Amino acid sequence: REPAALWQRNGEIAVIAADGTVIDQMRDDRYAALPLVVGDDANLKLKDYLALIEAAGALAERVKAGTYVSGRRWTLKLDGVDIRLPETGATEALARLVKLERDNRILEKDIIAVDLRMPDRVVVRLTEEAAAARAESQKKSKPKGTST
Repeated sequence: REPAALWQRNGEIAVIAADGTVIDQMRDDRYAALPLVVGDDANLKLKDYLALIEAAGALAERVKAGTYVSGRRWTLKLDGVDIRLPETGATEALARLVKLERDNRILEKDIIAVDLRMPDRVVVRLTEEAAAARAESQKKSKPKGTST
């Protein structure tokens, strides 16, 4: 069997084949460059994950891992930002993200998560520092005499 990816579950990392079969436990850095999937049954969904990476286009090189959530959907771990994908239409959601990044550089902002699970909107989660700065600026811009 040829090593195709790494699978992390319960803190253990295994080298897996393309069909998800465990080949061996990860013992050294020899396979560190392989794609990493995390979570129960993520090994069995490797083909789906690799298709998502391909669909990510220019963002593919930034994807560090994919977490299979609740046996239904993927969260991609980019360098510092989580991308929450929907259960259905994940490739379309990724296409929206690629466009947002190209047009608005969304992933360069002070955010820690982008939630694409709703087809009609994108929800971003700010870093704590950015959220505090935003709250402070909203306090300053509020007209006098108004209450919350």
